[in-house]
Amino acid sequence: MTASRLVASALVCTGLVLGCAWLFEMPLERAAVLAPVIVVSAAATLGIVVLWARVALDSLRRQRHPLRIVAGALAVLTALVVLSFFVQLPDRY
Repeated sequence: MTASRLVASALVCTGLVLGCAWLFEMPLERAAVLAPVIVVSAAATLGIVVLWARVALDSLRRQRHPLRIVAGALAVLTALVVLSFFVQLPDRY
């Protein structure tokens, strides 16, 4: 491993630990003890996201009309966001 990769890895790991300590409002000492768990969890999550993104892209490339599928997915996502955050439903009382 080259020195630049080692420095980049150390900076990413430190950033993850500091970010988790800030996000969950825990003491820095506790976050440092949990550093291996934090780093492995972040790597596993990123690996799953990359895997499913590659699967989706590969599946999309095989379709006849990929732009229609992307447009439909964006329309559904937009509707979900609008209905979730901008529509006030009445109370059931």
